[in-house]
Amino acid sequence: MGRVQDKVAIVTGGASGIGESTAITLAREGAKVVVTDIQDKEGEAVVARIREAGGDALYLSHDVVDETAWIGVIEKTIDTYGGLDILVNNAGIGLPGAIKDYPLERWRELMAVNMDGVFLGTKHAIEPMEKRGGGSIIILSSLAGLRGSPGLAAYNATKGGVRLFAKGVAREHAASQIRVNSVHPGIIDTPIWTKMDDLAPSMPDASQFAPEGANKIDVDAVATAVAPLGYAGSPQDIANGILFLASDESRYVTGSELVIDGGMSA
Repeated sequence: MGRVQDKVAIVTGGASGIGESTAITLAREGAKVVVTDIQDKEGEAVVARIREAGGDALYLSHDVVDETAWIGVIEKTIDTYGGLDILVNNAGIGLPGAIKDYPLERWRELMAVNMDGVFLGTKHAIEPMEKRGGGSIIILSSLAGLRGSPGLAAYNATKGGVRLFAKGVAREHAASQIRVNSVHPGIIDTPIWTKMDDLAPSMPDASQFAPEGANKIDVDAVATAVAPLGYAGSPQDIANGILFLASDESRYVTGSELVIDGGMSA
């Protein structure tokens, strides 16, 4: 307990899945956590859980593609908790589809959330972290940021983009003791698998794992077939890795990738 005691953290996309587990984990380990999302009801529920467990948390409704909103989130965080030590750029979406049929508007929406949101959060976190003498910025990429997948080329582009973005910012701000790392989950049992109705027909490699007549993929079946460990990871598995990168235990880790994929990239 207390691995991030008294540090101040922002977790975007904190209303569900990996973001929810990360916010709860950081709070349990002593951080003051600002949870942001566009799913207000769910986000408030996460904060309520943290407070009921004795933690300190605040929920802010937040569209990560809006720079003015980012400025407001940072200001509210500093006004409430006095500074910023940890930023978890977790908010993201998945919009699968074959590139030859991929609409430009869909591409731009994916880029806006998955790349612009990461850029804006990182940009506005740097100054308050410099004032604290350093900090940790953690960017959620994916196994899809390390290798290509049919039906996910646009998603590959965003997740590969933020991987190299993390490395560039890590080099740029190492002298300020701001560490920047990316996290690369594999098959994790999160709500994203049920939110993307067109995932199965868009991914020929995975469509065999959709129940007959259904568009949604059976995540457990996929993991059993392709992950060497033989099962899907949980959001807590990713939150544990994020906790390490947020804590001083990783003080000499920057510009790196933490791959949590059950052995798929091996």
